[in-house]
Amino acid sequence: MATDRSNVPLLEVSNLRVEFATRRGPLVAIDDISFSIAPGEVLGVVGESGAGKSLTGTAIIGLLEPPGGITAGEIRLAGRRIDNLPHDEMRKIRGKEIGAIFQDPLTSLNPLYRVSEQLIETIRTHLPMDASQARARALTLLQEVGIPGAAERLDHYPHQFSGGMRQRVVIALALAAEPKLIVADEPTTALDVSIQAQIISLLKRLCREHGTAVMLITHDMGVIAETADRVAVMYAGRIAEIGPVQDVVKRPLHPYTTGLMGAIPAIGHDVHALTQIDGSMPRLDSIPRGCAFNPRCTKVFDRCRVERPDPIPQGRTAVACWLYDGAGR
Repeated sequence: MATDRSNVPLLEVSNLRVEFATRRGPLVAIDDISFSIAPGEVLGVVGESGAGKSLTGTAIIGLLEPPGGITAGEIRLAGRRIDNLPHDEMRKIRGKEIGAIFQDPLTSLNPLYRVSEQLIETIRTHLPMDASQARARALTLLQEVGIPGAAERLDHYPHQFSGGMRQRVVIALALAAEPKLIVADEPTTALDVSIQAQIISLLKRLCREHGTAVMLITHDMGVIAETADRVAVMYAGRIAEIGPVQDVVKRPLHPYTTGLMGAIPAIGHDVHALTQIDGSMPRLDSIPRGCAFNPRCTKVFDRCRVERPDPIPQGRTAVACWLYDGAGR
C-alpha cells in the first residue's frame, strides 16, 4: 500500500485567521485555528452551518474572494508555505497538488464539454502527457472511481450522468494530477444514502491506496464516524475539539461536541427524546466575549464569559474548554 503515516504532516495550518472587510470594520470568520493532516489520513471537519468549515477549506485551496482574506497565520503543504503565493503560482498547485471535491458536481463540471475533454485538459495541464496518454489516463480514472462502461461513457456530457455518477466524475477530476491533498466539501450531501455509502467507501479506498491526505468537510457525524481517522469540531470560527474519531464520537469532552453526539439517534436504544442544544450559532458581528459557546452551554461558569480558551490537551484529544484547565475555575 502507498499509505505513509509518518509523523511529518502533509498539511499544516497554523494560527489561521480569516477576516471579511466591511464598512463597520473587519469581521473575523476564522479565528486562530491550527491543525495538521498526515499523508494517507482523513481529517473530518464537522459543525453547524456557519461554523467556518467550508471557509477553512476555501482558504487552503486558495479560493477566498474579496472582501474575505487571510490576515494571519500560515498554511504549509509538504513544508512549503502556500497561503502567500501569487495567484498564478497557487493556480498551478491547485489541481496538481491539491484536488477539490464540492457538494454540487455541476459546479465542478462544465456542462458544455464532454467529460473526456475536461479530464484530458486537467491531466495535460499538470502532467507531461500527450493527448493519447491523457485520454488513456482519463479512462483509467473513470474505471478506478467505479463508473460502469467507462469506455463508452468517457465522451458523454455531464447531464448524461446521474448525481452519484457525476460525483464520481468529480472525484476522478480531483485525482487527475495525482494530488497529495484532497479537500472534499460536503461531497455526499446531495446524494441518497446508498450512493453516499459508495462515495465514502471510494474516498477511503483511494486514500488508502494512493496515500492521499483528505480533509473531509461535512455536518454529518455519521459520515465522519465511518470515514475519518481524526475529527475537528468547529464552532463560530474556532476548533472546539480535535482528536481521534473514536475518542471524540464515544467520549466527547466539549459540551458542544457532547450536544452534537446526543442529537444522533442510536440504533437499538429506546430513547424518548434526543439531546437539544438551545439557541443558535452567533452571527459574525455578535460573537460573545470569552468562549463563543457560553450562551448555549449548560456547564457555563464565570470564566467562560470573559476568557476565551485555547485547545487544552486531554490525552490524544485537545479541547477548548475551561472545564479541562488544570488551574480549575
